[in-house]
Amino acid sequence: MIKDIQLRVTLLEEKHPNILTRKSAKVLGISEAKISGIKVLRKSIDARKKQIIFNYKVAVYINEPVPETSAYHFDYRDVSKAKSIHIIGFGPAGMYAALRCVELGFRPIVLERGKNVQDRRRDLKAINQDHFVNEDSNYCFGEGGAGTYSDGKLYTRSLKRGDVRRIFENLVFHGATDQILVDAHPHIGTNKLPKVVQNVRETIINHGGEVHFDTKVTDFVIKDNTIKTLVLQNGEAMDVDKVILATGHSARDIYYLLYEKNIALEAKSFAMGVRVEHPQHIIDSIQYSCSGDRDDLLPAASYSLVEQVNGRGVYSFCMCPGGFIVPSATANGEVVLNGMSPSKRNNQFANSGIVVEINAHKDLYKYEHFGVFKALEYQKDLEQLAFNAGGRTQTAPAQRLTDFVEGKLSADLNPSSYQPGLKSAPLHSLLPKLIGGSLRNGFKIFGEKMKGYYTEEANVIGVESRTSSPVSIPRNERLEHPQISNLFPCGEGGGYAGGIVSAAMDGERCAEAACGIVD
Repeated sequence: MIKDIQLRVTLLEEKHPNILTRKSAKVLGISEAKISGIKVLRKSIDARKKQIIFNYKVAVYINEPVPETSAYHFDYRDVSKAKSIHIIGFGPAGMYAALRCVELGFRPIVLERGKNVQDRRRDLKAINQDHFVNEDSNYCFGEGGAGTYSDGKLYTRSLKRGDVRRIFENLVFHGATDQILVDAHPHIGTNKLPKVVQNVRETIINHGGEVHFDTKVTDFVIKDNTIKTLVLQNGEAMDVDKVILATGHSARDIYYLLYEKNIALEAKSFAMGVRVEHPQHIIDSIQYSCSGDRDDLLPAASYSLVEQVNGRGVYSFCMCPGGFIVPSATANGEVVLNGMSPSKRNNQFANSGIVVEINAHKDLYKYEHFGVFKALEYQKDLEQLAFNAGGRTQTAPAQRLTDFVEGKLSADLNPSSYQPGLKSAPLHSLLPKLIGGSLRNGFKIFGEKMKGYYTEEANVIGVESRTSSPVSIPRNERLEHPQISNLFPCGEGGGYAGGIVSAAMDGERCAEAACGIVD
């Protein structure tokens, strides 16, 4: 017999190794001896009150063994001689599209402009130390996409778009810890993601697929509303049947190429703002109501904040407890920030994007002459502003949080995890009013919600601008572009995802559509 039950465990009780068995026996009214095993299905922490509670959902096995294998099975077959589907981009959407193609008996041919995870590290070092951006290999472009070096947070609200559990199980199949199947807010960690990504690549290649790095698509040959050929940067031409476009939210050259080909695009609303960095102990003390170091059983505390400021959303984005701020520019002449955390989340800082909703159809009237690129050009202007304000390197402009809100230039700045360094700058006046004003009001409200959050010990650093794509690529109910019958816009670059999990699910859906499977 198997019984699914809910358990509440205090922090003190959590220290006892057999607490789940003891609690389960008491709830079910049976002896502990009858329990042959317990499988944790879900675990979360409730720290809203002074007594911290661990909430568990568990499956209790009574007089029967606990199964060791997953209910999910991934049937990867030999597709070396199968019909090909070309996939442009090898981030989460492209990776999962390729894996699904293999499962369905089609040979994926992946074309990735960047490098593999090992070689990519040199280019990340060049950004951090030499302030040089390789425009095809950076924190956004390369094997695994932006997700490889941005924490691997797997929380998603896109529960109706696909099988979230399947995405997680596939990550575990490729080397991720099975803890992601349990945690309410799972993450893999920047230090562990590269190996998982490499394992995905090896699965694709070992089953007859292809993955090509340093392979940038620069042109499409279109005939009869169908892409016939992909032209690569080295001049090579590749004939194609179906094309899944999974280039991510920062591949601006792809948007320009589509526009030049008269392929329909749309301006898209998105969000922009700053990164805020606190010492982790401040966030811990707020969230766990502790005056000293947090208990060893508690993870580095995170937060989620959202507020309406004059009818405009201001909210936290990609919060990284125990993490780092990293330079995520994709071209020289711009400063772009992102956050990441190692698996243990044991760095001394906590950072989060704090961003403001930008309505592409109402807010950007000064950019209307850019047409479908109005939001993209607005994004570019802010990134160039940050570059200039930081001293025309990857050094980022920053203020103390209190100075930003009070409109004062900071005489000095707090220590930071951002390797290229910070420069004091008047972000409060440099940012457009609709962003800067909304942020200043939002921070005051956040400080009221989280006592201690509004502090001079935090830095505000600019800019967080790549929350999502400012351009979308339309597609019909068959997931094809309405004009180009064999083009499947996919993932964040198409405007159909907002993170690793939603991009992965969209990648699978597009692969199924390209393989001829219709819902």
